[in-house]
Amino acid sequence: MTLSKYKTGILALATLWAVSCKPGGGNQQETASRLKDIAARYYDANMALNPVQATFNGENKYNGDLAIDISDSWRASADSVCVKFQDELKNIDTAQLSSNDRITYDMLSRELTMTRESFKYHDNLMPVQQFTCLPLTLAQLGSGSSAQPFKTLEDYHNFMKRMQRFAEWSDTAIANMKRGIATGYVLPKTLVVKTIPQLADLAKNDTSNIYFAPIKSIPDSIPAADKATLAADYKAAVEKYILPSYAKLKQFMETEYLPKARTSSGIDSLPDGKPFYSFLIKSWTTTDKTPDEIFALGEKEVARIRGEMEAVKNSVGFKGDLPAFFDFVRSDKQFKIFKTPAAILDSFKAIENKIMPGVRKMYGHLPKTKFEIRQTEAFRAASASAEYQPGSPDGTRPGVFYVPILDATKFSYVGMECLFLHEAIPGHHFQFSLQQENDSLPKFRRFTWIGAYGEGYALYCESLGKELGLYTNPYMYFGRLSDEIHRAIRLVVDVGLHSKGWTREQAIKYMMDNEPVSEQEVTAEIERYMAIPGQALSYKIGELKIRELRNKYTSELGNKFSLSSFHDELLKDGCVPLSVLEQKMARWAKTF
Repeated sequence: MTLSKYKTGILALATLWAVSCKPGGGNQQETASRLKDIAARYYDANMALNPVQATFNGENKYNGDLAIDISDSWRASADSVCVKFQDELKNIDTAQLSSNDRITYDMLSRELTMTRESFKYHDNLMPVQQFTCLPLTLAQLGSGSSAQPFKTLEDYHNFMKRMQRFAEWSDTAIANMKRGIATGYVLPKTLVVKTIPQLADLAKNDTSNIYFAPIKSIPDSIPAADKATLAADYKAAVEKYILPSYAKLKQFMETEYLPKARTSSGIDSLPDGKPFYSFLIKSWTTTDKTPDEIFALGEKEVARIRGEMEAVKNSVGFKGDLPAFFDFVRSDKQFKIFKTPAAILDSFKAIENKIMPGVRKMYGHLPKTKFEIRQTEAFRAASASAEYQPGSPDGTRPGVFYVPILDATKFSYVGMECLFLHEAIPGHHFQFSLQQENDSLPKFRRFTWIGAYGEGYALYCESLGKELGLYTNPYMYFGRLSDEIHRAIRLVVDVGLHSKGWTREQAIKYMMDNEPVSEQEVTAEIERYMAIPGQALSYKIGELKIRELRNKYTSELGNKFSLSSFHDELLKDGCVPLSVLEQKMARWAKTF
C-alpha cells in the first residue's frame, strides 16, 4: 500500500466519523449506546493506523499493511484521528454512565490525550535500537512462527506487501536519524554498537536468514502447482526489499550514526529530555509521580527488602555477608534437586495443587479458560525466560505457563513458588483470562495491556505466597525477595540514568551490589532501561498501589472487608490505569 492510498483511507475514516457523530443529550441507554459506538470505532481506527498491532490482536484484514509510523505525515494523521474522537467524547454526559461505561470513557479519554501528547516529542528520530523496534518486530513476524499467518497464498502475498513497505520505512528511518544527528536526538553509543550486528544478521543473503523461513514450510494446503512460483516470488521479494533495507540501515548506523552517537546514558541529555522522561513516567506508570519521588521510593524499598534478605540469611545460619549469600544461593548444589524436566513440571503442578484451595477462598470468580504447564520448546528455550501465553477468548486454546529447561540438573528450585504465583495462578492466568472472557468490555479494553496494572498485579500476587501456604522454605522466600528487590532496584537505576546523570556503569554497579545476578544479565537489563526509559518503573509502582488499596480498605471496612470481593473487583474490569483503578475501588468500597 502506498502512502497516498494510506492517507486516503484515513480521510475516508474521518468522513465516516463526522457523519456518525451525534450531539449530546438523550437518556442513559442512548448515552451508553453512543459511547459503545465510539469505543468500537476507535478500536477499528486504531487498528487501521497500527496494522502490525492489529496482526498481533488477530485482526487479519490488516496483514498486508505497514504504517510508516515514524513519518511526520503519519503522526499528523494519527493526531487528527485523536482530535475527532476527543470531540465526540465531549458530547457524552458522564453523569449518565454506569460505572463500567465510566471506566471505558476515562480510559479512552486518557489514551487519546496521551497519544496526542506523545507527538510533542521526537522519539521518531531514534527509531532503531537493540531492544524493541520495527526492524526486530518485522523479523519476528517474518519468521513464520509468530502472529503473522502463513497458511494461504494470500497470507504470503500479504507479507510480501509488508516487505515492500518496510523498504520505505527504512528509508524514512535513515532520513529521520540524519535529522536527529543535526538536532541532537541520537542514541547512546553503547546501544548503537548492539544494533549493528543485529542488522548485519538480518541483511545476510543466506538460507539461515529468518526471513527465508516461510519458504521452507509452505503448507500442503497450497496447491503444488503454485508452490514453486510462490517460493520464487517470495525469495525475490526478500532479496529486493528486505536484504537491501537492512544492509542500508547497518551501513548507515556503522559509518554515519555511530560516530555521532552520544556518550551519555540517559535521555535527560536530549534537547527536551527532561520533560520527555516525565511524560514517559506518566505513560508507563499511569501516575503523576516525579522522578525524585520514584527514586526515593526505590531506595526505601531496596533498603527494606535488603533488611528482609539479611534476616533470611541469618535465620539459616550463614556466616558471610549478603553478597556472599547471593553467590551461595545462586551456585550451591543443594538447590539443584531435579534430574529430569518432568520432575520440574511436576513440582510446578504440586505448587498449583497446594495453593488452589486457598485461591478459591481468595477469589470468588475464577476464569473459565483452561490452564496448562509446559516445557518451553527446544528451538526457543535457550533465549526464553519463563512466561505466560494467554488462552483464546473462545476457550479453544488454554492459557499456558511455559518453563524453559535446558538442563534439569542445573535448574534451581529457589524462586519457583513466586514465579508460579506471578506468571501462572493467580497472576497472569487469572488477569488475562478474566479480561478476555468479559464480553461486556469493548474490544479496545478486552485486548489492551497496561503494564502498571498487569505487571503490578502479577507482582502483587507474589506477595500472596505466605497466605497460600507457600514460602515455608526460607530459600523459597529468599527467591521471592530476590524477585521483589529486582523490581525495586529498577526504580532507582531507571531514574538515576534518565534524570540524575548516572552512567551505564554506575547503574550496573548499583544493581550488582543489591541482587544475586551475573554481570552479563545486569548489563542487558541496564541497556534495556536505556533503550525504553520508564517502562521498568511500572511493575513496582503498580504493585505498591494495589497493596496500598488492599491495606486501605482492610482498615476502613473492618469486618465488612472481603478479600475475595476485593480481588474480584480488582480484576473484573481488565487492565486499567492506576488512577482509574483507585476510583473504581473507591466506588466498590461505598457499596458496603
